[in-house]
Amino acid sequence: MSILRTLFDRLSDSLFISVPEKMGLARDLASAPPLRLVSDKSMPTPATDTAFGRRTAGQTGSPVDTLDESIKRSQSWFLSRQHQSEGYWVAELEADTTLTAEYLMLRRFLDRVDPERERKAVLYLRSAQLPDGGWPIYRGGPSEISASVKAYFALKISGVSADEPYMLRARDRILAMGGVVQANVFTKITLALFEQYDWQGVPSMPPEIMLLPKRFYFSIYAISYWSRAVLIPLLIVFANQPVCRLPKEQGIDELFVTPRTTIRYRQFPPFNKDQGWFTPHNVFVVLDAVLKLYDRMPLAWVREKSLHRAASWMLEHMAGSGGLGAIYPAMANSVVALRCLGYQVDDPLVQKALREIEELEIHDTVTVEDQLVEAMHLQPCHSPIWDTALLMNALIEGGMAPDHLPLQRAARYLVSRQTKTVGDWKFSSHQAEPGGWYFQHENELYPDVDDSAVVLMALSKVRIPEAAALQESIKRGASWVLAMQGSDGGWGAYDKDNNRIVFNYIPFADHHALLDPSTSDLTGRCLEMLGALGYDQSHPAVAPALAFLKREQEHDGSWYGRWGVNYIYGTWSVLAGLRAIGEDLSQPYIRRAVAWLESRQNPDGGWGESCLSYAEDESIGRGDSTPSQTAWALMGLMSAGMTDSFSVARGIQYLLRHQSKDGSWEEACHTGTGFPRVFYLRYHWYCQYFPLWALAMYRNLRTRGKMRADEVRQHVLSHGSYRSPM
Repeated sequence: MSILRTLFDRLSDSLFISVPEKMGLARDLASAPPLRLVSDKSMPTPATDTAFGRRTAGQTGSPVDTLDESIKRSQSWFLSRQHQSEGYWVAELEADTTLTAEYLMLRRFLDRVDPERERKAVLYLRSAQLPDGGWPIYRGGPSEISASVKAYFALKISGVSADEPYMLRARDRILAMGGVVQANVFTKITLALFEQYDWQGVPSMPPEIMLLPKRFYFSIYAISYWSRAVLIPLLIVFANQPVCRLPKEQGIDELFVTPRTTIRYRQFPPFNKDQGWFTPHNVFVVLDAVLKLYDRMPLAWVREKSLHRAASWMLEHMAGSGGLGAIYPAMANSVVALRCLGYQVDDPLVQKALREIEELEIHDTVTVEDQLVEAMHLQPCHSPIWDTALLMNALIEGGMAPDHLPLQRAARYLVSRQTKTVGDWKFSSHQAEPGGWYFQHENELYPDVDDSAVVLMALSKVRIPEAAALQESIKRGASWVLAMQGSDGGWGAYDKDNNRIVFNYIPFADHHALLDPSTSDLTGRCLEMLGALGYDQSHPAVAPALAFLKREQEHDGSWYGRWGVNYIYGTWSVLAGLRAIGEDLSQPYIRRAVAWLESRQNPDGGWGESCLSYAEDESIGRGDSTPSQTAWALMGLMSAGMTDSFSVARGIQYLLRHQSKDGSWEEACHTGTGFPRVFYLRYHWYCQYFPLWALAMYRNLRTRGKMRADEVRQHVLSHGSYRSPM
């Protein structure tokens, strides 16, 4: 097989059409022009389907022209979508139905029900229901208990009768999954606010933890940014246990397998004990029982002091324009906490928080019972920094001049969003100074490593008249990212060395995402950033990072993807970083990664990976092909020196074949990751800028032998313009 593979790779140009036909792929590839990028000689191309913007019968042109046209159409599609005044790009960030269901509950809790919003949200929830009656947490996934319970309850409080056929199907599916008691902790907290679940069945989180020293092992600063932003408002809620009472007919008693009055909550998640007697989880379950006793008679002065500190922290972190943490769960919890603190709904601070949440609404259309209707759903946050920086890298690779006006405008926008304030990251990285970038429109206190690294890659490739300001911005940003490197050699997202795994055994942490440890995808991204800034393996951060990546590599050669689905994402991120930093690509561990990527290619030439890969080994690297995941695999292979391979040629054809006439691609799958197994994301432009990036890389490598990023890297390396004594 290895001999045949070598033969295929060497003859990929001449076999590009004939071999796939022999493999039974003629129908898929017949309408796509062959790519023989060994010369610029024109050649006839077969008739094509104009629905995808390809050539019609009788047209001729070189394969380079074919790629050029595809790249230009994609670039034009983006240029018309740049924000006119500020220069950023942003697309919808879609999650699942849980946020919309929670939003309906929040407005009901505040007695601020908007009939039109409610009507449109109900239609959205109905459109997302699966035939079996439940609701999934990602496109194509199975019914999930927590999402299903939230959707059902949201529909009921919105006035939908439990006797509707689709509600009866939902009830049966929820009961078949074990009923409400099997839902996660956050679902039970929400239900407890409406007296639909007992607070005794919710893990204790006493506000007194706010009084622990910041350096203490179990300090609030020992958990991740998102957990901190979500939990601190909840400490106020837990201490007050507010209730919004509902008419009995809007309750969900019918979703309990056994009557609520007979439930022994300590026998159900998250309190059901492990089989072993002395395990971390069992210890925390016992501790929770002790804390519940304390909650009945807390020390008044201690409780008051801790609540004051929690409230002060929350109010300080709500000062920006993006809401607490700039993520919906924290923003919603802050509103409930404000009500617990005595703020009225019409108070300016509560109104400001509500407006920030309302800005997350997406109004569009969905299909319900074969009819197209207006609907509304909620996205978790905005992603302008991430979208803009990634797209800039793709546009530059696509041949756009570094001083092109849209790129200049985007660069100025990014520079203007660089953080200048000390945030929570200071407690884990004392020597770091402000200079990172956040993900959203505004989240000054919470820059993250991933956004910062991609922004720095983009800024290193552009030119603006304010050259000195640009260089200073890059140096400050790089210093912050480097200061965030963990003691294990890798990088986490928001904090350094946020890896005390014992926290994931706390009953409250049943989503197993309380921490922010170093990950392979972020470490690969930081290596790619270092390469873009002109550094090589002599930089002191590289050796520890390489050692970390070698330890983290899976036995099959892949790398885990924490922030994208999943091993395809992680493997691409690492391989891109290894190439950028000048690692020897012939090393066995890199060749194993290449072999793994090639082994996961689908018969249609693309790649795909289901969110199920986080839970089932059989799904790792497997799933229906998508444009974004195909692009990741291609960029990973090309980064590893496989541009001339048969696999890459087939993948490029997949992207060309699926591009629409307007230059865009379609993708419905969730290929982004919020929390593995719990919360997934569909970045609406992942299927746009990643394919553009991959096609541009392929064109440049085949026609010029190097990427635009390589040229920029070499220029920076020779001039040392962004280097500093870091």
